[in-house]
Amino acid sequence: MFWRVLERELRASRARLALALLVVLSGSAVVSAMLNLQLDIDGKLARMFRVFGANVVVTPAAGAGSLAVMDEAVWNRIAASRDPQIVGAAPYLYAVARIPSGSMDAIVAGTDLARARSLDSWWKINGNWPNAAGQALVGSRLARKLDLAPKSRFRVQYGGRSEDLVVAGLLTAGGHEDNQIFVNLRDAQQLAGLPRQISLVQISVAGSGHEIQTEISRLAVVLGGVSVRPIPEFTTGEAQLAEKIRSLVGATVGLILALTVLGVLASMAALATERRHDVGVMKAIGGPAPRIVRLFLAEVGLLAVGGALGGCALGFPISSWISQRAFGTSAGAEWQVVPLVAALMFGAALAGALPLRLLGRVRPAIILRGEGWSR
Repeated sequence: MFWRVLERELRASRARLALALLVVLSGSAVVSAMLNLQLDIDGKLARMFRVFGANVVVTPAAGAGSLAVMDEAVWNRIAASRDPQIVGAAPYLYAVARIPSGSMDAIVAGTDLARARSLDSWWKINGNWPNAAGQALVGSRLARKLDLAPKSRFRVQYGGRSEDLVVAGLLTAGGHEDNQIFVNLRDAQQLAGLPRQISLVQISVAGSGHEIQTEISRLAVVLGGVSVRPIPEFTTGEAQLAEKIRSLVGATVGLILALTVLGVLASMAALATERRHDVGVMKAIGGPAPRIVRLFLAEVGLLAVGGALGGCALGFPISSWISQRAFGTSAGAEWQVVPLVAALMFGAALAGALPLRLLGRVRPAIILRGEGWSR
């Protein structure tokens, strides 16, 4: 009998309920899209920030002396690692060399150029990457000072040693790299007289802030005798951006839930006015108040569940579209979002159904006489 009455009420009020369902459907579509995007935001931000290079640096331990270099074996252990969190790494040896042609000093950075190219993929090169000994990348600002262009030749001197270099390309990075000279690691070691020595290793570690810190702790233990620390410009900026996006998503979800409550509230207020005669008849023939309340709660539940499921079906593609536009990769469906959205929509629909409480004040005799609500 309960389900027959429920079916009748649904059919009789299908216009009002359809409007309320549309409100819940729209709200749950936006909420599910935001929550689905939120669950993968850390990973997407981590991948996006990795385009900008290293976020962890390995240097000689404190007290290593003024020379501040370490054995190349540290780099070899990192390069041989199969840790999936390490998505890129490159060794560096720095020396302040003299450039006779310009009567000035400049930093010569020796590195594994293939690794550096992968790690710093955002660098802009005018010319070519060095592919042989004696070739160099020259920072664009330094090149202007020295009047250098691709294929130009120049000499660098350090500690009584000198080396002739050919400009393979000009580097524009927008930072201190624009004033440096990048050469093969072996060339830099020969120039500095430091065979098998490096100054530091730059590492790009994927993951959330907590995962990056865990990887730093692991590397410190595995490598031993060196300092492993994050590059704050990247790790702090990434964490701050992630927190701002979470706050934005939370505010959006809160606003959508409030609008959903208001939309359902308007529909249910009109529905309560329509239902007062039906409730009066139910009470007149002996229908208990708890059963009548359960009847309306069942309607609210069906409204919330139907709207949530339909909203998630729309929200997941919306989430994937937003992710594709913002991060360049689509977002998969996180199915744990569905019960969460259903719970939120049930709460919103229940809050919006408060006008149905007026039906509990209906007095059958007054309604049947056509006098409206009781006082």
